[in-house]
Amino acid sequence: MPTRKKPSARALAAVEPARRRSVERAPVEHVLARIRAMQPTLPRGARQIADFVLSQPSEIMHMSVTELAEGAEVSEGSVINFCRSLGMSGFQQLKLSLAQESVQPVQYIQEDLDLDDTADLYCRKIFHAGIQALRDTLSVLDPQVLEQAVETLRSADRIEIYGIGSAATIAEDAHFRMLRIGLNVRLAVDSHVQAISAAQTGPHVAVLTISHSGATVETVAATRLAKEAGARTVVITNYARSPIQSYADHVLFTMARETRYRTEAMTSRIAQLCVVDALIAGLALADYERSSEALRQTFDVLAIKRF
Repeated sequence: MPTRKKPSARALAAVEPARRRSVERAPVEHVLARIRAMQPTLPRGARQIADFVLSQPSEIMHMSVTELAEGAEVSEGSVINFCRSLGMSGFQQLKLSLAQESVQPVQYIQEDLDLDDTADLYCRKIFHAGIQALRDTLSVLDPQVLEQAVETLRSADRIEIYGIGSAATIAEDAHFRMLRIGLNVRLAVDSHVQAISAAQTGPHVAVLTISHSGATVETVAATRLAKEAGARTVVITNYARSPIQSYADHVLFTMARETRYRTEAMTSRIAQLCVVDALIAGLALADYERSSEALRQTFDVLAIKRF
């Protein structure tokens, strides 16, 4: 029986551009949720495109780039730049993504509460909003970036965690759980302590900052100071352009929609907790023996707290 010849390096090289083009044209999941998340931070022209797309997504699939530009009253170049800001190669990929979403529509549950809502209804709104935030976050969380963030944190001599306001509780949870697996970690949820601590970091330190908006003055300043001091920085923030991303080596995105009555609601914290959970899992698996032993020791220590 004749053996099958392996493809030559030249043949593989010829296939690679076609494969890359296929990946670049592949539909992107939850594109409407991505646009909604970015909408508040977009410049005027891009926001006009976002408004136009969100107002009639099913019609965009049948338009040319020229027709979309005319409808949104922007240039064709602005449309292409808008698509690239969503992580797409161009307008064709946007159309394919909208087409996929129309075939498998995502059911968005409006989380805003009404005075007439029954207990059953407001529970459903809140729970479904949390579920949707997790689905959307999974769609934008890049596994490769997560792996890089894990390596940055595990290779550091010390980890510092920053969070302000509603993010402070997530920072505290991350701090507690990293302690449980034996990492050298410090927590700062006071803006003054953050600034002092960040200024005294260096290349041997990794900083994890948690900020839903990515625009909180205190945490942006602390992350900037740490970056300037030479620390490696990991940021968990919502999917949108924000100032803090300029000072991040690795950005782990969440995607949670804020609402009229519940700005930075529980949905954002649910998404952040799951990203932290993924980080902890990666760190524990990367040093399994050490983490297992640390967990055993801390479990024994905490046993004296129980009856």
